[in-house]
Order: sequence, then structure tokens, then C-alpha cells
Amino acid sequence: MTVSSPGPGFRPRAALAMSPDAAAAVLDPASLTALAAVCDLAPLPVLDDFGTVRARRILADVDLLVTGWGCPVLDADALAAAPRLRAVVHTAGSVRPHVTDACWERGIEVSSAAAANALPVAEYTLAMILLTGKHVLERAHAYATTRTRDDWLRTSRTIGNYRRTVGIVSASLVGRRVIELLHPHDFDILLYDPYVTDADAAELGVERVELDALFARSDTVSLHTPLLPTTRGLVSRALLDAMRPGAVFINTARGGVVDQDALTDAVRARRIRAVLDVTDPEVLPPEHPLWTCRDALLTPHLAGSQGNEWRRLADLAVGETEHWASGAGFRHPVRRERLAFLA
Repeated sequence: MTVSSPGPGFRPRAALAMSPDAAAAVLDPASLTALAAVCDLAPLPVLDDFGTVRARRILADVDLLVTGWGCPVLDADALAAAPRLRAVVHTAGSVRPHVTDACWERGIEVSSAAAANALPVAEYTLAMILLTGKHVLERAHAYATTRTRDDWLRTSRTIGNYRRTVGIVSASLVGRRVIELLHPHDFDILLYDPYVTDADAAELGVERVELDALFARSDTVSLHTPLLPTTRGLVSRALLDAMRPGAVFINTARGGVVDQDALTDAVRARRIRAVLDVTDPEVLPPEHPLWTCRDALLTPHLAGSQGNEWRRLADLAVGETEHWASGAGFRHPVRRERLAFLA
């Protein structure tokens, strides 16, 4: 079989592979129209099972798959049914659930929308840093309870965001974006990342420190480490116990990176405060004490792309498809050698 190479005039044959719900959420009619303008897109419904007769017929003819949440696994059997397949454009973050070693061995190029999905997570993080610095949640609760204004000239000097120290754990896509968003504000920024050099830190405009120093010195610690075998339980009881009284711990990464019992004990003892968009497990059991703890804010894994933010993921997928088809490759490639550091 002769397969054309990406380049001027090349129009890839493509199909959507994800759950129907993911497709309905991420790819609205305008996005589907934009995608169809840059490739020959197989008709709906999406492929959510590579073993059906229809899926096998479509796979036999595709150059590129646009994948999303719920994509079936692209194992050796699926790839055998797709002899022309040369590229995968993922409309979400991690490709681990569906891109297998067989894809890398075949030389399939992979792109991810992780960079686009990082933006709302970073925005959520910035918002929570600023709000917790002003003790907004606690003071709003007190205001609703007393229905009187406190004496603002007697506000504690522990409240406010001027020259507070924020510690960022991991210079991931999200971590780097949070650092960018913090710079216009009057924060001192610490960073822990074992793969970042002093020169990298200087370029980022942060102070590189060891993990124990970051937890001990920060008013707010924000976690952006992917959950990997080497990072499970990274945030230990000793690190949480070293935090300043009243400091804030924010987790928008994965609950398994944190010792959940130790975090619960620290928050219940009112030594620290916590903003948790993720927990371990997710969702916590109904009787878990963090649900009713006034020093913990739990949100339902909402920091990532939702609602109109899904359009950003779709726009990136369209752009990646067009860029790859032109022969220029992907702007947001996933490299096999980087998988050990990615979520």
C-alpha cells in the first residue's frame, strides 16, 4: 500500500476515537466543521471500540486518529487493523491510557492538548492563592454568621498577599504557567524540581530549593507533580508537619502524590489550610472528616478544562492536525523518552 507523506497538498484521512460523551463535550459542531476543513474525517459516530466491523473498516484507511477521553487502547491488534496510521492527536492531557509501546515502536507521532489543559488549572491555582492569602473563605463564613463587619484596622498581619512566599512543587506545564501568572504580583517564588538547573530557575525567575526547605519557608505550597511510581506519597507527613502555622497547601495534581492521612491530621489540627481539587481516593468516602473541616476546601476535580474551555482543546487539535498535514510536524509533540516524567 502506498502512503502519501505529509506536506503541501496532503489531506489526511482521519477518524475520531473517544467516548461519545467526550466527543459531545469537546467537539461542538463548529469544531467538527473546522476539523473537517483540514482532513477527510470519517463520519460519526466516534470509534469507542476498535473491535467492531465498522471500526475495522474505518481504521484500515486512516492516516491520523483524533483521540479523547475514553479512547480504546491502541495496542498491537488495533494497529494491525490500521496499517496507514501515522499520527495521533489527543484532545486531552495524558496519552498513557491509550498510547502503548506498540505505537512508539511503529513510529507513530503523538500530540497532546496537555498545554491547553494546563491553562485553566493554572488560573484556578492563582485564584486560590490570592483568595486564601486574604482568608476570603473563612472571613466570608464569619461575615455570614455575624452579619456585621469586623474592625478592618485591626486585621491580622498574617492576612494579605504582599511579599508572601509561594512554593511551587514541579516545573510541569501547569507549574510553569502558575509561575508566569504569579510574576505580576508581589510574591517571592520558590521552586522544587530535581530536573531544573540553577540556570533554568533564573530564567523562570524563581529560587530553586530542596523540597524540605520549600515546605518550611512557604506561606502557600502548590503541588503540580504528576502521579508516577516515583512520586506516590512524595508529600509526606514530615513535610506537612514542617509547614508554617496557617500555611496553605493546594493540590491540583493527583491525590496519590500526598500522604492523605497526614494531610487530614494537619488540617483537622488547624495547623494548616488546604485547597484540594483532587484527593486519594477520589471521591473521599462520605464520612471522611475533610468534608466538614472548615480549614479545607474540596472541589470536584474542576480545575482542568470544562464548559467553554473544552473549545481550547478542540482548537489545539485542529491546529495540530493542520500543522502535521503540512509536513511541519506537531507543535505539541509527546516524546517517548519524556514519558517517565509525564502524567
